Amino acid sequence: MIAKNAIETGVNWFHSKNWKVYKFQKEMWQAFFDLPNGLLNAPTGSGKTFALWIPAAMNAHAARSQKKRLKVIWLTPLKALANDIKLALEEFSYDNKLGLNIAIRTGETSAAERKKITDAAPDALIITPESLHLMLSQKNAPNYFSNLQCVIVDEWHELLGTKRGVQVELALSKLRAWSDVELKTWGISATVGNMDEALATLTGPSQKGQIIRANIQKKINIKSVIPKKIENYPWAGHLGIRLMKEVMDIVKQNNTTLLFTNTRSQTEIWYQGIMDKYPEMIGIMAMHHGSIDNDIRRWVEDALNAGKLKLVICTSSLDLGVDFRPVDMVIQVGSPKGVSRFFQRAGRSGHGPGETSQMRFVPTHALELMEAAALRSAIDDDLYEPRKPLTNCIDVLVQYLVTLAVGDGFFPDEVYHEVQSTHCYKELTIEQWQWCLTFITTGGESLSQYEEFSKVEILNGVYKVNRQRTAMRHRLSMGTIVGDPSLKVRFLTGGYVGTVEESLISRLNAGDVFWFAGQALEFVRIKDLTVIVKKGRNKKGIVPRWGGGRIPLSSQLSRLLRQKFELAAQGTYESVEMKRLRPLLDLQARLSIIPDSQTLLIEKTQTKEGYHVFVFPFEGRAVHEVLAGVVAFRMAQSQPITFSISMNDYGFELLSDQEIPIEDALEQDLFTVKDIFFDITSSINQSEMARRRFRDIATISGLVFQGHPGQPVRGKHLQMNSGIIYKALADYDPDNLLLKQAEEEVLSLQLEQERFLESMGRINQQKIKLIRTTQPTPFSFPILVDGMRERISSESLSERIAKMQVNME
Repeated sequence: MIAKNAIETGVNWFHSKNWKVYKFQKEMWQAFFDLPNGLLNAPTGSGKTFALWIPAAMNAHAARSQKKRLKVIWLTPLKALANDIKLALEEFSYDNKLGLNIAIRTGETSAAERKKITDAAPDALIITPESLHLMLSQKNAPNYFSNLQCVIVDEWHELLGTKRGVQVELALSKLRAWSDVELKTWGISATVGNMDEALATLTGPSQKGQIIRANIQKKINIKSVIPKKIENYPWAGHLGIRLMKEVMDIVKQNNTTLLFTNTRSQTEIWYQGIMDKYPEMIGIMAMHHGSIDNDIRRWVEDALNAGKLKLVICTSSLDLGVDFRPVDMVIQVGSPKGVSRFFQRAGRSGHGPGETSQMRFVPTHALELMEAAALRSAIDDDLYEPRKPLTNCIDVLVQYLVTLAVGDGFFPDEVYHEVQSTHCYKELTIEQWQWCLTFITTGGESLSQYEEFSKVEILNGVYKVNRQRTAMRHRLSMGTIVGDPSLKVRFLTGGYVGTVEESLISRLNAGDVFWFAGQALEFVRIKDLTVIVKKGRNKKGIVPRWGGGRIPLSSQLSRLLRQKFELAAQGTYESVEMKRLRPLLDLQARLSIIPDSQTLLIEKTQTKEGYHVFVFPFEGRAVHEVLAGVVAFRMAQSQPITFSISMNDYGFELLSDQEIPIEDALEQDLFTVKDIFFDITSSINQSEMARRRFRDIATISGLVFQGHPGQPVRGKHLQMNSGIIYKALADYDPDNLLLKQAEEEVLSLQLEQERFLESMGRINQQKIKLIRTTQPTPFSFPILVDGMRERISSESLSERIAKMQVNME
């Protein structure tokens, strides 16, 4: 009866709004009542929010006569989305006189509002994973959540494969245990390459579920901004900003444009460049990235919604969900590195159901035009990257156990079975579980003499935190987002600007100018972990660089790119981009070859820099970094030789001051997978990488404390403290599970071990073509320049490259 009423109400309400009711929405309204769990797969702007909210709201309304308890949780990965979601949910509730009380709880919710939510539960609560875990740690939490009917996880694809996603899995396992009714779990997800696995991770391996697919083909009009002259010798980083005039022509033809860059530094550079050349954009142009103050970002979002801005230059901080209807054009500068990211960004324009998204691709060097062709093919054929879920995250698990202990406490046998019901911990052994219990009660073998690590006490079989100081510090440290060491930036006269990394500030002297948040700022001093600045008179200054700027090409995009080069090798130039690249590719074929999918190209040449070997697996930067290290290590075993290593997404370079015996190395099976793990660990400083990785693990697991509000521990002190613990554990407790996790994360996440092994398998199936060239080729030149960039200042580099290009033409 409720299902029939929900469907009728939904259809009538859509008609009253002059909206089209899609088939998937009706399917979803029915499935909500027929099935306990599932995943709604729908593109941005298709009406997916109401597809799940309408049945959840009608179900909650039907139960209002029961106890006044929380009935629906709407879990969102971004607190910035919360207000827009609340407006949408309230609109349906108000129009249909349901009388539902809808509240928000995020890290920005005031203490008074948090108390109100705790004292009198709303009917529906919009919440982030971190805030939900905080609520799990409250006294009487089992009773608070006992009437919960449904949890809706929005943007599940963004949480999948992250430790925040693992937090969600654990929270769901506990909410299912506490609920007096069968808890419904539904996710909303964009398309990923492993939808079935995404569903199983959300519901848990033992739960059944169904995927409801929208089957709406989102129309995307993709065009590349092709430079009038394509250089035969392209190099990364210089072309994008040179296309500013073409970009601004597009901006002028549209009402509102989002211009996406891949890094915060590029955002600052583009903003500064446009402001200098197009002063008329001042006041109608803004910038949005994760290091800018929340209040400024919120103002930008509000101005976007109100149609007051003509251009916003942004990073992934605007990738997700907020519905900016005025946006009618999206520009992507540089390779988005993945199909899903490109599709998500394209969907920010033409956001409404049935509308066409407009996307323009601006290459930062000529070869990226080939990626544009690959992206178009991928979207036409619905080829998206999988998001692999994480397994056995011990740091998240021990944090979660202390969270439960801070509340009413827990019985270990009960929680072990709940934890094992999740995808992440389905293979958690009883020995690993006992280790976790020992860790939270004593700190483990090597830390048991320090009282601060003995957080949880056992009383009558219940594991509980009894010390108020321990509980307070834990609540302040909860979460899995561990930021890079950063400092707040504030004006001398007052006013918060955002955050920059410590490494930048450590290089500045008083009076130095740097560009941040679109302003020239003069460094005054550091006080109480805050960078004090004033407006700079000198308009020239450095642009901050943040960590994580170089994202590798996804495996899906790498494969598609290889396919496009194979077409070129066969003489097939099917797209506009490939046709424009033909002169460059013809030159590559004359000087060397264009490899097909069965060929691994290796080029050998000599320049004033020294002796070069270039290898082109087209597997992405992360794989090339490891492979270059392994190749260099293996070659150095046969004779003393020193290399400089450079790489990009297409290949890597070995540079030496002596002849590189690549022919001998190939005869000795250079790319064999035999002893590969030994060679990997020998060729990279894995222990140092693991030590740095351990800093995040130590923070999440509670081994180090990040500080009180307004008094954060400095990044270098965090690194030092975690480094001391890492060394102590490595020396005295080498089997510590957190140490093992750090080593495994280096291999699986940082070095992409699984993808690397797949690449090695593919390389071993290929025939190797070694070509000695008289000069660098269009393929090798960008890698050559990347290596020079590390050794030469940017102005000298441009002059040097210009001379090289003239000599090679």
